[in-house]
Amino acid sequence: MEVAILTVGDEVLAGDIANTNAQWLASRVAEGGSRVVRILTVPDDRDLIAGLVSEWSVTFDRVIVTGGLGGTHDDVTADALADAFGRDLAVSPAVRRDVIETAAAYREANPERVEAYDLEIDVDAWAALPVGCRPLINPEGLCPGCVIENVYAFPGVPAEMHALFDLVAAEFRGESVSRTLYTPQPEGSMVEAVSEVRERFDVTVGSYPSTQGKNRVKLTGESEETVEEAARWLAGEIEVVRRE
Repeated sequence: MEVAILTVGDEVLAGDIANTNAQWLASRVAEGGSRVVRILTVPDDRDLIAGLVSEWSVTFDRVIVTGGLGGTHDDVTADALADAFGRDLAVSPAVRRDVIETAAAYREANPERVEAYDLEIDVDAWAALPVGCRPLINPEGLCPGCVIENVYAFPGVPAEMHALFDLVAAEFRGESVSRTLYTPQPEGSMVEAVSEVRERFDVTVGSYPSTQGKNRVKLTGESEETVEEAARWLAGEIEVVRRE
């Protein structure tokens, strides 16, 4: 399964926050046996997001969009998703109820803050999602996520994104298998062995240098037997201190 990840946010592009969401998602997708083949960060630009989602939903098996969901002025992702699939926005009763309950719980827990800022929640702005999507109720925050065809959209707050991805993680399971070898050998000394293991076996090979003195060589393929055989062969060609 090929997966593309689109992270949305002017603040990410400005370097104000680190894009930990993309790294976390890529790791979880790979753990599930699927392959991330594209990662891109874009600004809060409704037309740009809509165009990419429309294109990627046809090109890739799954698309993940994170960031830009919510009720603030720069949250345009829900509108962009609706545009990409030619749909309107609407508020389902279940999502409306959850947003109201979450806001009420916040008011009860933070009465001074609510009073100080005269805080009022525009429920429709926070709860609106494309018509016909599958809403994902947010157990960690106010804004829901959703699934529309093969596109999965999550809020950008890491704790909320993690919780919502966990709800659908099973839908990203693929057939890829990986083995990782740890070696003290310099990367340059393994060029011939890495090249040959690619030729001998139907695997992809990634070599990742480390300042800790244990470089990683990761082998990935669709057959567990083939990947295991390739790992055994490579372990006979380079010095291996640990494998996973």
